[in-house]
Amino acid sequence: MKKIVIASNNQGKIKEFSHLFNSLEIQVFPQSKFNIVEVEEPYQTFIENALVKARHASKQTGLPALADDSGICVDALNGKPGVYSARYAGEPKSDQRNNQLLIENLRTKQDRSAHYYCIIVLVRYADDPQPIITDGSWHGRIILEPRGNSGFGYDPYFYLKDLDKTAAELSIEDKNMMSHRGKALRRLNRYLSEESIDNLISI
Repeated sequence: MKKIVIASNNQGKIKEFSHLFNSLEIQVFPQSKFNIVEVEEPYQTFIENALVKARHASKQTGLPALADDSGICVDALNGKPGVYSARYAGEPKSDQRNNQLLIENLRTKQDRSAHYYCIIVLVRYADDPQPIITDGSWHGRIILEPRGNSGFGYDPYFYLKDLDKTAAELSIEDKNMMSHRGKALRRLNRYLSEESIDNLISI
């Protein structure tokens, strides 16, 4: 079976990646299995941060590596938290504190439209000159009171008008069908299904 290391220790992301890669018979491992510490993400764009994470994980393991960089972009905050979504309220990372800060910053705003964005990078080896890159967006708005117990991050506050639900009120199957990460991963899956994946390292 083909194996890929996921350049993340986020259990919510690992669960989503594993679920969506089953159909390709690709086994995924979190980088924590190889005792890889998270690399710095110094860049201002999602794509640069995803690339540095994927290359770092591949270099440390000798395996193909997949990294995503994702976050929530709020129109009234000029796209923030953006690439700083996971650390919006500073270190240590805390979903609760991030959400509290977001709500504080939006409480007086009339326009609370927002979108999740995800970019995925797959490198076959650390210095791969032609990384595979896909992305996806998911549009909604921020509500001031949380709803739902599923998902992670900003999901309890990310409201989907057409469904009258937050992302945290969706099943993982429904979320994967609609979400930014689900869209990006399906695009990656289509690419890998159409192209040969024999060049993915197997151990």
